Amino acid sequence: MRSYNPVVKGHSGQIRKAVSLLQEAERPYIYTGGGIIMADAALQLKEFAELLGYPVTNTLMGLGGFPGTHQQFIGMLGMHGTYEANMAMQHCDVLIAIGARFDDRVIGNPAHFASHPRKIIHIDIDPSVISKRVKVDVPIVGDLKEILVDMSAQIRSAPARKNQAKVKAWWDQIALWQTKDCLKYDTKSQIVKPQYVVQKLWELTKGDAYICSDVGQHQMWAAQFYKFDEPRRWINSGGLGTMGVGLPYAMGIKKAFPDKEVVTVTGEGSIQMCIQELSTLTQYNTPIKIVSLNNRYLGMVRQWQELTYSKRYSSSYMDSLPDFVKLAEAYGHVGMRIETKADVEPALKEAFKLKDRTVFMDFQIDPEENVWPMVQAGKGISEMLLGSEDL
Repeated sequence: MRSYNPVVKGHSGQIRKAVSLLQEAERPYIYTGGGIIMADAALQLKEFAELLGYPVTNTLMGLGGFPGTHQQFIGMLGMHGTYEANMAMQHCDVLIAIGARFDDRVIGNPAHFASHPRKIIHIDIDPSVISKRVKVDVPIVGDLKEILVDMSAQIRSAPARKNQAKVKAWWDQIALWQTKDCLKYDTKSQIVKPQYVVQKLWELTKGDAYICSDVGQHQMWAAQFYKFDEPRRWINSGGLGTMGVGLPYAMGIKKAFPDKEVVTVTGEGSIQMCIQELSTLTQYNTPIKIVSLNNRYLGMVRQWQELTYSKRYSSSYMDSLPDFVKLAEAYGHVGMRIETKADVEPALKEAFKLKDRTVFMDFQIDPEENVWPMVQAGKGISEMLLGSEDL
C-alpha cells in the first residue's frame, strides 16, 4: 500500500536499554516467531544469539528461523512445546521477543504468565502487537534485520559481561529440565509410531527438504521431530487450522523448486479435503511425496475428547476411509501402505528413489497415540501434561 510507511530503524535509546538488560541478565531467553522468517533475518538472529550465548526458542511459525540442530536451541515452545522451552519461558528474568506475538498458543493463561516477574524486550515492525497481551518494558519498533544488526554491534563494543557464572547456572537448570525427555515415545513398539516416521523422514532427507503439513496431530509431530535448520522450509497454516492446505502448498513449492524434495505430512482427514489435487499433480507433472499418518481418527479432536470429555468421542472417528493406495494409483501415482515399523525406513527410501513420481505413503499409525507435551486450555505455560501418567 502506498500509504504504508512503517518505521524501519529502531530507536537507538531503546536499543541501548535492551542491550543493557541483556548484558546484566541472569536467566536470559531469546523468544522468536514468524517475524524472523518474514524479515529474512535468520542470519542476523544466529549471529546475535551466538554473540550472547543465550538459549533460543522458536514458535511454530518461527521454526527454521534459528537452526533446529544448534546447541543453543532448546525446542519449540507453547501448547505442544518442549518442557525445557516452556519452563524457561516462565522462569527467565529477561525475555527478548523478536517477531513474536505472545499469542495464546505460546503463553497459555496470561495471568499465570504474569505471575513470575521478568523484564520483557519486544521487537516488532507492527507497533499494534507490542504490549497487546503482556506488559512490555522495552518496546522497539522497526525492521528486525536492522535492529538485530544494531544490537549485535553494541554487544561487540560493550565491556565484558559479568553475568557469565549466572548464565552458566541458568544453562545447568535448562539441562536439568531436559532430563525429563518430554518427547519420548515407545521406541520398542512394533506398531508404527508417528514420531518414528517423522524422525526417519528427517534422517533420510538430512533436513534438506521442504516440509508442508495440514492441521492436527501430524502437524505437531512434524514440528517436534523434524529439525528445521533453514527458514522457509516449514510451510503450514499455524493456528489458522486450515485442513487440506498441505497438498496445494506442496504443489506450489515443487513448481517453484523442481529440483528440491517436497514432502507433505498429512493425515487421512486433512488429505481428503483437497484429494482431487492428485489429478493436478498428474496434469502438471509435479512429483511430490505424501506422508500420511493415518490413525483412522481426526487425531487432535480425538485427543481433546479423550482428555477433556472422558473418551466420549463424537464425529472424530473415520469409518469410511478409501483405499488410499488404489486411489493414488487411479490418479496415476505410486501408492504404498505401511503397516509395520520395519517397513517405515524402506518405504521412505523407495519413495525418494522415485524422483519423477508422486508417491502416496499411507502409514498405519497407532490410533491412540497422543501429542505430548500438552498445555490444556486455560492452563499456564508451565502446567504441562507430559503423558498419560499426568492425567
